[in-house]
Amino acid sequence: MGLTETSTAPRDVVRRQYLASAAGDLDALRATLAPDVEWTEMAGFPLAGTYRTPEGVTSNVMTRLAEEWEGWAAHDDTYVVDGENVVVLARYTAAHRGTGKELNVRVAHHFVVRGGLIVRFEQFVDTALVRDAATA
Repeated sequence: MGLTETSTAPRDVVRRQYLASAAGDLDALRATLAPDVEWTEMAGFPLAGTYRTPEGVTSNVMTRLAEEWEGWAAHDDTYVVDGENVVVLARYTAAHRGTGKELNVRVAHHFVVRGGLIVRFEQFVDTALVRDAATA
């Protein structure tokens, strides 16, 4: 099945989230998130913590990334799907606005999708590489 706006297949929901993020469409991104979503940025990451609600996720993660990084992008390339679990291997690219240093780091994201919405997200990334790019 191809990606459609209405597909509730876990892979399609997660893919819509990446496309919305890439387009800077926070309304579309929030539409992929459950009202009680738990979104966890890894310990050691600049935005480490668990955020709840679609608005909480976009204001505390996506908006802040755009403020701190030029061209922040998550390039999703490999999907592993097991029922409601979707693991995506991806790459972050950006330039830190304060240091000008480039970031190019591999990441893994674990999503849980229920009822056509993302209910949980967990990020895995080499936080030292992110910190190095953000440090003068």
